[in-house]
Amino acid sequence: MNIDNLILIIPAFGIVALAFTWWKTKQINAQSVGTPRMAKIAASIQEGAMAFLKAEYKILFIFVIAVAVLLGWSGSQNPNSHEYVAVSFIVGALCSALAGYLGMVVATKANVRTTNAARESLGKALEVAFSGGSVMGRGVVGLGILGLGGLFAYFGNTFNAFEGGDSLGMTLSVLTGFSFGASSIALFARVGGGIYTKAADVGADLVGKVEAGIPEDHPLNPATIADNVGDNVGDVAGMGADLFESYVGSIIGTMILGAAMVAGSANFQDDLNGLSPVFLPLVLGAIGIVTSILGTFLVKVKDGGDPHSALNRGEFASSIAMIASSYLAINFFLPQSWSYDGVVFTSDGVFYAIIIGLVAGLAIGKITEHYTGTGTKPVKSIVEQSITGSATNIIGGLGIGMISTTFPILILAGAVVGAYELAGLYGIAIAAVGMLSNTGIQLAVDAYGPISDNAGGIAEMSELPSEVRQRTDKLDAVGNTTAAIGKGFAIGSAALTALALFSAFKETAGIDIIDVSTPIVMAGLFIGAMLPFLFSALAMGAVGRAAMAMIQEVRRQFKEIPALKKALVILDKNDGKPSDQWTEEERAQFEEAIDSAEYGKCVEISTQSAIKEMVAPGLVAILTPVAIGFGGGPVMLGGLLAGVTASGVLMALFQSNAGGAWDNAKKMVEEGYEMGGVKYGKGSDVHKATVVGDTVGDPLKDTSGPSLNILLKLMSVVALVLAPFIKV
Repeated sequence: MNIDNLILIIPAFGIVALAFTWWKTKQINAQSVGTPRMAKIAASIQEGAMAFLKAEYKILFIFVIAVAVLLGWSGSQNPNSHEYVAVSFIVGALCSALAGYLGMVVATKANVRTTNAARESLGKALEVAFSGGSVMGRGVVGLGILGLGGLFAYFGNTFNAFEGGDSLGMTLSVLTGFSFGASSIALFARVGGGIYTKAADVGADLVGKVEAGIPEDHPLNPATIADNVGDNVGDVAGMGADLFESYVGSIIGTMILGAAMVAGSANFQDDLNGLSPVFLPLVLGAIGIVTSILGTFLVKVKDGGDPHSALNRGEFASSIAMIASSYLAINFFLPQSWSYDGVVFTSDGVFYAIIIGLVAGLAIGKITEHYTGTGTKPVKSIVEQSITGSATNIIGGLGIGMISTTFPILILAGAVVGAYELAGLYGIAIAAVGMLSNTGIQLAVDAYGPISDNAGGIAEMSELPSEVRQRTDKLDAVGNTTAAIGKGFAIGSAALTALALFSAFKETAGIDIIDVSTPIVMAGLFIGAMLPFLFSALAMGAVGRAAMAMIQEVRRQFKEIPALKKALVILDKNDGKPSDQWTEEERAQFEEAIDSAEYGKCVEISTQSAIKEMVAPGLVAILTPVAIGFGGGPVMLGGLLAGVTASGVLMALFQSNAGGAWDNAKKMVEEGYEMGGVKYGKGSDVHKATVVGDTVGDPLKDTSGPSLNILLKLMSVVALVLAPFIKV
């Protein structure tokens, strides 16, 4: 295959993925939205989600333009860079923002249609929810491959990089702007989305559940619409932007290291002018699109079946297809063997490195499931400790979060060493590509969760029959597990992506060795290790302030709106009685109360808080590597990246897993949990203790923990963009 054909074929796979999203979107739109009340609730959720995106993108537009101007000017002044880096940055930001927008729009349409499908069967509901998630998944990989492949083709032709010579370095340097743009959007989407969703969630939980004694999804809870909006903002758009950043970052890092490997090899020969290691990650990404689409068609379940098994079937089938396809692609593009720095590497070594990355991602996900899944021994231990109150519940959750870091870190360490032994630094980077090769279906599984959660909330607020809520709850329970697995996968992929970008920075900056015994490197290490704690503190403080404003608003509405006060009395009077057994007067008063709840006020508070509070963490992430790079030089910046990567991965695992375990401990009690011959359920002291634990864990697992993924990747990307300016 010649280069001219290849640079056209790769972006075409991105178009295929986007065509698939269009087809799935059309299928979802064709489904019925159900009753008028269901349609009204869904419209409110969609309106709130779009209001947040609109407010967030207004701020980000100003940021993107300002940074693009700065990058363009600085690139034009440096012989190692070019003003086209600004174009790359803008395209990366646009692709990331567009992926989030598409995912959000479809998710907020799929939620009510999932609810309506659940009135028919579990299998139909799973189909609609997963189809909604698959739009996010394919949108991310499609825009990633289309954007990267298209820019690489354009810049490569512009700088004559495909004809050999030194211009390849300039092309790849300019291409790093794409990853920077994606990372910038990801940062604000994750942090802002996390603050939004947790402010609403805390308000709905503490005031609704604990104080008013009603479910968080009850139509009388003023924060319930904001809470449902938050599921989409944080877990659809936020997760999508996170994995988009990892996806493109791992590909770009691998391309840079591939170019360095060929440049340092005396006997590397292929049919692409020595560019096969550079093209390979793009090719693998393109193949991953096809295998993910194939896996999607295997996600089906019958009524009474297990949705989790159906999701696993699709994911594992896609992984197997990816492994087989990768072997063929590697042996087609790469030579059988070559030497680099006196070490002989083989195409088989590269293939095994990909398998290592893929297996490591799946293994971290399964370990995460063990520590956070409903019914597992660690989560049961938290429930059992809750019998003595919220203090022991929190102690138990902290312990589970800490110990849950052990095996994922050992797996990552083994993956890094194994991949390096097989294919050097290129092996580590290609392992990250392997781990992320199934991003399309992995993200579909992740996004399925919040859609199912929303579907359950809509069923509750629409007062649908109990069997409908049972079906949505079954989907939601699986969604909680897949969300936890997704967070573990995101953290693992962030670690390997950060290492790939770090290695690429080291090559680009011309650093031979980073000696940790030197004071300047040690200083960088300490500062880097501190940053995840500072970043988490800023994120947690932001959630606390936003949640306080939400709590006060919900309390105000329960206190000052007469219809809501009357409705709470009616609920207490008719405790356990179906609404069709109420008096007509009670029913009329209840309907009046639903219409009087000021949902929009809560949505507005969450939106304003998120936009305001996301600025400080964002500035820390972007400005710190700039200050260290220009102030302490590339070697100190290398120390900073090492410190933030090691500390950030540990903190992210601890926070995400502790929060996930607390969440599912609460859900186990809500479903009914028997201890010592006594069954504890909603409203019990054990339940109240688990609600407190879940409230503590929510900002850890949905805000500060996931945001750390962005921190360590973004800092590596900023360093990579800076490398031509601070080169040794």
